[in-house]
Amino acid sequence: MAAEVASAAVIGGPNDSLDPQLDHLEAMFRENAQKSKSIYIPTTVNTSGRKRIKLDPSLADTDPDLDKTSLSLRLHAEYSDVQTLPEAIASKLPAAGARKKRPKAAAASEDAPSQSEEKARKLIEGIPSRPSGAGGANSDALILSRKPAGAGAATGGSTTTNQQRNEPQQLSLTKGTHVLSQPRPDWHPPWKLMRVISGHLGWVRTLAVDPDNKWFASGAGDRTIKIWDLATGGLKLTLTGHISTVRGLAVSPRHPYMFSCGEDKMVKCWDLETNKVIRHYHGHLSGVYTLALHPTLDVLVTGGRDGVGRVWDMRTRANVHVLSGHTGTVSDLVCQEADPQVITGSLDSTVRMWDLAAGKTMGVLTHHKKGVRALATHPSEFTFASGSTGSIKQWKCPEGAFMQNFDGHNAIINTLSVNDQNVLFSGADNGSMSFWDWKSGHRFQALDTTAQPGSLDAESGIMSSTFDLSGSRLICGEADKTIKIWKEDETATPQTHPLEWKPTYSRSRKF
Repeated sequence: MAAEVASAAVIGGPNDSLDPQLDHLEAMFRENAQKSKSIYIPTTVNTSGRKRIKLDPSLADTDPDLDKTSLSLRLHAEYSDVQTLPEAIASKLPAAGARKKRPKAAAASEDAPSQSEEKARKLIEGIPSRPSGAGGANSDALILSRKPAGAGAATGGSTTTNQQRNEPQQLSLTKGTHVLSQPRPDWHPPWKLMRVISGHLGWVRTLAVDPDNKWFASGAGDRTIKIWDLATGGLKLTLTGHISTVRGLAVSPRHPYMFSCGEDKMVKCWDLETNKVIRHYHGHLSGVYTLALHPTLDVLVTGGRDGVGRVWDMRTRANVHVLSGHTGTVSDLVCQEADPQVITGSLDSTVRMWDLAAGKTMGVLTHHKKGVRALATHPSEFTFASGSTGSIKQWKCPEGAFMQNFDGHNAIINTLSVNDQNVLFSGADNGSMSFWDWKSGHRFQALDTTAQPGSLDAESGIMSSTFDLSGSRLICGEADKTIKIWKEDETATPQTHPLEWKPTYSRSRKF
């Protein structure tokens, strides 16, 4: 071998007279050189059937890329055992590749699998996979994503005829897929005013429906809570006890209790059998603006102007958790059975999802630009909506993934409600109302409420809303001190009120 000859010329050559004591060094040198060659320059045959090139140190003067070649040989020698995947892993690769979305034209071509395998083989063996011309696979991807359909002829001379012919087709399919990604909205009958209920002497700030769907309660700025018959609209009872505006109401489905909160910092539990307050929940440092009952646990959650949500044990009145993290007023909150079990919206423009067991934040949604004043959870889907000034957004639980915008209601959104027929209602501070299709985000009806005769035009705001349990009645509390009940128009049909909907390209995934 050349290395051995070179070493022999240096140590122990025929023309050299060395000390006999150094003979053992020559043998040691030869042994070390042999070990180095066996480690870094193996003589085995590689996977492609070619013998590896042995590196001759004597070529250092003539080969300027000697270091690069040496490094390449060492890398191939060290990673020769892992250049191919184990059989257990390699058998799973086709199944994983089948789930990857590809354009239809690429999936239809017969040579696509072979091209992907060739590319993977080249990457493993260290051969550059970049094509020599401008019309390779990578350049095709850039063309499809950046250039219009008519620019296929200017991609370069190396593009094949089939690629040029398929390029406009792939672009048209991409556009068609984008259009079809917006679901066609379901037809919903328009809503009309059914009844106007007067009786409060202040803004109606909160509403709650009985679990048996027989009556509903309202809280207003006159510091009273009134119970109304849902079928007739007649007043059944007036409860007094708060010394400031009543801002939140909730009726328990498992106990004969109703809970209320107000700007007087008080949270009260009413016994509906005796119509008296039986418990107080003390702890909030300022006005309490919202409250909600957990659907399965005996837990009450409240939020208010002090910027925290408080979790109360319903019976012992113990403050279980203090949900701190918002930097502004907690204006609305909802509870649900699965995580996130508590969702809060705040005037700091964020929505927080909470881990109820740990009392910590699971996630923060920062997409809104203005304060979030309203939240609504879908009764059957694992989704919810949030509303702020000129913006209504839909989210998917549990991760809080953004789904779509409800565009068009340019006002301060005070309240949101959704029923099981996928109708979302939004009420605004200026009295405007919008009805949306929950799945597509299409607004199928928009109108303005009519203020009570004798009230100011500025008192036309919608402050609260809720659907009854059947979803066929919408109850709205307004700033003109009235409660308005809306229902669907029974005489409307898809022929008399056709669906006016046109798909757009930029609406569906915009934050």
